[in-house]
Amino acid sequence: MSRPTRPCGRRRRADAVLGGTRVHCTHGGQRMKIGFVGTGIMGRPMAGHLQAAGHELLLVRHRSPVPEELLAGGATVCGSARELAAAADVVIMMLPDTPDVERALFDADGIASGLRPEICVVDMSSIDPIATRDFAARIMATGGDYVDAPVSGGEVGAKAATLTIMCGGSAPAFARVKPLFRKMGQNVTHVGDVGAGQVAKVANQIIVALNIEAVAEALLFAAKAGVDPDKVRAALMGGFASSRVLEVHGQRMIDRSFAPGFRIALHQKDLNLALSSARALGLALPNTASAQQLFSACVARGGADWDHSAMVRALEVLADHEIEKATV
Repeated sequence: MSRPTRPCGRRRRADAVLGGTRVHCTHGGQRMKIGFVGTGIMGRPMAGHLQAAGHELLLVRHRSPVPEELLAGGATVCGSARELAAAADVVIMMLPDTPDVERALFDADGIASGLRPEICVVDMSSIDPIATRDFAARIMATGGDYVDAPVSGGEVGAKAATLTIMCGGSAPAFARVKPLFRKMGQNVTHVGDVGAGQVAKVANQIIVALNIEAVAEALLFAAKAGVDPDKVRAALMGGFASSRVLEVHGQRMIDRSFAPGFRIALHQKDLNLALSSARALGLALPNTASAQQLFSACVARGGADWDHSAMVRALEVLADHEIEKATV
């Protein structure tokens, strides 16, 4: 049974009791009202860390049900994004794609329609850098602040609060929300002006995709040659080829564990952003295009919701061989 939800308050200031101590909720205090839009695989634990730090969560129903643990922790469900924005000190979005962010911001009952001039909107989604700059300009025209802060680290990093967070925006806006980022991640970097965070994230996704392809090819080579890929992986972890992708996704490939931490469909979306931006810049990204084709081959086999480490399956089809531990 779902918990009853409280109406979404509209006051800028509120008093709350935490651990027997009355805390005054203002921008300058330790406790804030945070409107969080998008509590899916990544957003759910990220919002949970903010709540655990003592902040009050304001949520809105999106594609998935509002997580019960956030309701149990005292989160308030608002009737619309507009109502959420009107009550929040900061609004954070963690959504799948550019159109989702645009709808959340600018639909008739969206965030922009309820935003007060002093409020900062933080987009932690991974979306189009050009669209990001347009969205930011529209929000800042109302007097608000805007920070793009996409993340890397997947579900594991979101749960452990060890995400890498790449931020774009003005220095004052970044300074204002940096303490919130510190509750969700460890490596928090102000890359530059609005849109710079998204550019950094696209670069990140290029590197991750090509590393997955490299690890898949290496382990497939070892397996086809009759050598235990698990032992090869262990040997490589001590050398210059060592990487987080080899550590985590190499093990996934060997164990055939492709439940999504980060879905192929989402990584494919990010590489589309890389390739479309590259065309606009007159830039060739041949290996990025190759990785995208391998993801497309996985999707054609029903793998849109596989973890992105499952790119190896497309290579296995080409090799007519599957990675597995050698039998002794």
